[in-house]
Amino acid sequence: MTATVSFTIDSPLGPCTATVAYERKGAGEPLLLLHGIGHHLQAWHPVTGILAAGHDVIAVDLPGFGASGPLPAGVPYDLATVTPALGALCAALGVERPHVAGNSLGGLLALEMGRSGLARSVTALSPAGFWTESERRYAFTALRAMRAGARTLPVSTLERLSRSGPGRAALTGTIYARPALRAPAAVVAETLALRQATGFEQTLAAGGSVRFTGDLPGLPVTIAWGEHDRLLLRRQGLRAKRTLPGARLVRLPGCGHVPMNDDPALVARVILDTAASATGYPA
Repeated sequence: MTATVSFTIDSPLGPCTATVAYERKGAGEPLLLLHGIGHHLQAWHPVTGILAAGHDVIAVDLPGFGASGPLPAGVPYDLATVTPALGALCAALGVERPHVAGNSLGGLLALEMGRSGLARSVTALSPAGFWTESERRYAFTALRAMRAGARTLPVSTLERLSRSGPGRAALTGTIYARPALRAPAAVVAETLALRQATGFEQTLAAGGSVRFTGDLPGLPVTIAWGEHDRLLLRRQGLRAKRTLPGARLVRLPGCGHVPMNDDPALVARVILDTAASATGYPA
């Protein structure tokens, strides 16, 4: 069941309040799950049951996405604001230094949480920030096209398309390698989440100059990339490995940009292995 929590964050405009939606299940060491731009926490549903067997799993809607409220007017959706906001969220939920797994934008935020000392381990699935300028422009163009389609199509058309494999491919083939496996109701819901994402444009604008640089020594890090990622091309995984030589690089066969639905068992195993490897590291 989705709940909400409000907490104070620091911003260039001073302290302000953010309200975030989240789902929490399971018991054990905490594990925070972060979705990508335009998506929502339901992207993690294919794997949360597996992860919750051994972890206190917290899946969140990032500010300005899903059921979470937008950041206050004038507060930037940049890494310098959102990363510590996620730390404040964890504190509000009574969690200290969770394991963090993120996809796309969420993967970049997971790495930034690791850099900031806010994570005990990091699993980044096709994280943003390892692109060349041409790769970034290509990805942003694709995202804007997806957003335009989501905002244009009537709900009745979305529902009709979602009922067929080719229709689901037309709606979500950019992010899934196996879009026909996605449930029709989930396709409609995530398309509407993309349509209604109040933080989309500001987040995209803030990402224009983002590049992740520097290793995260002393922290278990896994970079995992779908071999059929059509949004952030898989060669960016090699670039991430060069940037983070201490990280484990994992290929995800048969998976696209959002791999949790393409192969839930494999993605869960990668996350669980990364969390387990934190044993022996400083708490």
